[in-house]
Amino acid sequence: MAHQLDLIPYTDAWPDDDPDAGFRSMVAMFSGIDPLPTLERLSRNKDIPVGALARFILARYAASGSEALMEIGPRVLGQMDEIIHKAEEEATDNARLEAYQSLTGVISWLNIPLTDPDWRPGGSS
Repeated sequence: MAHQLDLIPYTDAWPDDDPDAGFRSMVAMFSGIDPLPTLERLSRNKDIPVGALARFILARYAASGSEALMEIGPRVLGQMDEIIHKAEEEATDNARLEAYQSLTGVISWLNIPLTDPDWRPGGSS
């Protein structure tokens, strides 16, 4: 199943208060880069068609949110989301700082199996 896709730069403008301004800015920045020379080189080196590589990259990026959710789990994501929502409801710098400190703790806890060479499931033996 072949599809045609036009790879165009994104040069739109948006208001400062646009909730998607950060994403739009990234799209504008990266869409100005021509990915084809890299894909063509990779295609030649790996003997994989450019279209298949582009499809792989797009599908992999599109699935990355679901993969991240599977890795950290819905409970931890819910806990992190609750920390942020509580801080935003309070809407103070102090509440946001406390949320940052709480999220730092959660991330630190999640990193233990990746950074502690002595860590074992169920404790040390």
